Amino acid sequence: MLDITLCRRDPDRIRRSAIRRGSDPSFVDEILRLDERYRLALTDLETKKAEKNRLSAEIAKASDRAATAAKLRPQIAALDGEISALDETAKSLAPDSPESPLRELLVQSPNIVDESTPDGAEAADNVTIRSWGTPRTFAFAPQSHWEIGERLGILDFERAAKLSGSRFAVLRGLGARLSRAIAQFFLDRAAERGYIEIAPPYLVTQQTMWRTGQLTKFSDAMFADTEAGLYLIPTAEVPLTALHGDEIFDGGALPLRYAAYSPCFRKEAGAAGKDTRGLIRQHQFEKVELVRIERPEDSFAALETLTADAGALLEELGLPYRVLSLCAGDLGFNAAKTYDLEVWLPSGNEYREISSCSNCTDFQARRAQIRFRRDSKAKPELVHTLNGSGLAVGRTLVAVLENYQQEDGSVIVPEALRGYVGTERIARPE
Repeated sequence: MLDITLCRRDPDRIRRSAIRRGSDPSFVDEILRLDERYRLALTDLETKKAEKNRLSAEIAKASDRAATAAKLRPQIAALDGEISALDETAKSLAPDSPESPLRELLVQSPNIVDESTPDGAEAADNVTIRSWGTPRTFAFAPQSHWEIGERLGILDFERAAKLSGSRFAVLRGLGARLSRAIAQFFLDRAAERGYIEIAPPYLVTQQTMWRTGQLTKFSDAMFADTEAGLYLIPTAEVPLTALHGDEIFDGGALPLRYAAYSPCFRKEAGAAGKDTRGLIRQHQFEKVELVRIERPEDSFAALETLTADAGALLEELGLPYRVLSLCAGDLGFNAAKTYDLEVWLPSGNEYREISSCSNCTDFQARRAQIRFRRDSKAKPELVHTLNGSGLAVGRTLVAVLENYQQEDGSVIVPEALRGYVGTERIARPE
């Protein structure tokens, strides 16, 4: 949610941000127009109240109160009508009024792009920051993860379709164990880095979704029971970020670091037939989410740490990856700056996203009213919220199957996962 104070003080900054995102900046003019109406109504309201108070005082000090009251009562009655109308207008336009068109513009406008975010209109304009590892050279033609998994009997897409339709999978035997091992490995490493594990609800209220910027006019990918007013979470970012809504922290309590393993539910339409097979883009998937709540001055350094935490997982698994800084035109609604981690997939001879780490600055915190005090007498300030996948479980399983596949059809289990899986190799059943 945009800050109305910033809109008043520096509207050009918001216009520049909108243009960098590839959006029409005219909404800024509409915000200022509605805000001017709101402030004029407040000014007129105070003027009319002052006039009413002046007339009431004149009656109180008059030597002939009855005559003076009879003379001034019509003016006071007229002022009462004007005050009531102005009060209604001011309330209907207030930035904090649920039905205000001004508030609607503030909540439907995306976050302000940070100056360090590169310019660009689309994914092709994202900037590679660094890379790690060298993609493996195969002595045979590498297979796709679904071919590997189906041959090994650990992935079953046909029976999943029988149960639920397209974009679902059944994991079987060592496939299920490998998936569980990956999640446990991620959680253990998060704990070592100071993240507190949370087991959140997977169904949340409409307010919770709204508070984390999920229910905008740009979002129609959520599974919901509208009668019950509950939504299946698209990511654990939602309950983790909203966990402290309407709370004010002592400054010494920050930063807060949370990790959660959860299923995620999204209506994945896909892109013109791409990713219709396999585990890359499914309606239900699992990941470990990392969320940080920070002081404003610390949040961009925390973004670097968050991204490094995610990258360290891929390095320990021996999976080549690269880090991209998303350009302004490819940023998500909530983000001021985002790094994507992309892992190498041999079957497509390409890197694919496996984590997205974002600094949402005070954008989500303003909706959720998550604040802190620097000391006991200080005015509450909004925190900054950050989130990132640490990591997507299904896509990590994809990367392990494809990067560690062997010519005989088996898959070597990365050393970091062997204690969790209980074997060094997944082989074709006899």
